[in-house]
Amino acid sequence: MIRPQYHFRTVGGQVHVWTVADLSATAADLPIVDVPLADIAEIDEPYWFVATDDTPTCRRVMDHAAQARGTDLSYPILLCAGGRVMDGMHRVMKAVSLGHATIPARRLRVTPPPDFVDVDPADLDY
Repeated sequence: MIRPQYHFRTVGGQVHVWTVADLSATAADLPIVDVPLADIAEIDEPYWFVATDDTPTCRRVMDHAAQARGTDLSYPILLCAGGRVMDGMHRVMKAVSLGHATIPARRLRVTPPPDFVDVDPADLDY
């Protein structure tokens, strides 16, 4: 069983948190499309290190690199209605490292409200 995963995003000074399993269930019947990696703004942003105040130490960056290496690119990433990554950033990084131009994705038609707001990540069920 895969441990629970969450998507964190700062919105209006608050940290919004979505449960990835719920997002994936919502998107399960949406079409899979190829999204140009050039359209994914998060590639040039500190994606994992902002909303949770996680310090981007070299070890933390290497942890994410190892996770990216182990991903399966056949599984589509998940984008919110605005086109931002909600699940699959490690897959995006693997695709970039392999020189791909696109990545399979599902895009939500409507971004649901967050499951949590301003909750300490340590208080979430992992």
